[in-house]
Amino acid sequence: MPRLLFEKMGNAVWISHLDLMRVFQRAFRRAGIAIYHSQGYSPRAHVSMALPLPVGTESQCELLDFAFAEGAQLPLESLPARLNAVLPAGIRVLSAWEGGKKLKELTYLDASLTLQYDHGLPAGAGEKILAFFQSGQPVIVPKRTKTGQTQLDIQPMIQAVSILGCWETTLQLQCRVCAQNPSLNPMLLPEALRLHRPELAPDFAKARRLEILDSSGAQFR
Repeated sequence: MPRLLFEKMGNAVWISHLDLMRVFQRAFRRAGIAIYHSQGYSPRAHVSMALPLPVGTESQCELLDFAFAEGAQLPLESLPARLNAVLPAGIRVLSAWEGGKKLKELTYLDASLTLQYDHGLPAGAGEKILAFFQSGQPVIVPKRTKTGQTQLDIQPMIQAVSILGCWETTLQLQCRVCAQNPSLNPMLLPEALRLHRPELAPDFAKARRLEILDSSGAQFR
């Protein structure tokens, strides 16, 4: 099955997962690329994405699987240019290839977290935040589920946290978290600071997915 690697940046981060699926379905049509649809009264395009991306989060490592309609095979190397010509700003296909690793092998997610402090970085913020997440102690945060809200200990799902950069009002972290079974939204890390270490909590935070990995830490493609 063909697979696309794409990025979602800028104002495109406000497109929801379901709307993003529709964006790609329309893009395939506008680019003249016929993809497979299910049979029956309400045909559905055979398009799927590896991990739903939370609204407001940037990513440079999103994967989309699809299937060509019968007789519509095209050179995969031509797809990025054809799709990028019709996709909205902020969504860009980077590459396309046939097949790839099975989604059940997707294990970890690398992300950057940009923490901004209106009144300047608290003294020793970087080291204190690392110590908090590396302490091994439970870090409980509320998480919304389909059935309501639950209390979640995110500590076991954090594999690593490090400092990427430190400036007068901004701290940039990189974290490696579980991608699925269970999954952890990196934005729960600044939420944990707000709840447990409010003196280190940023006034604004944003996340960007950097890479997805298998259980050995190798790039997932």
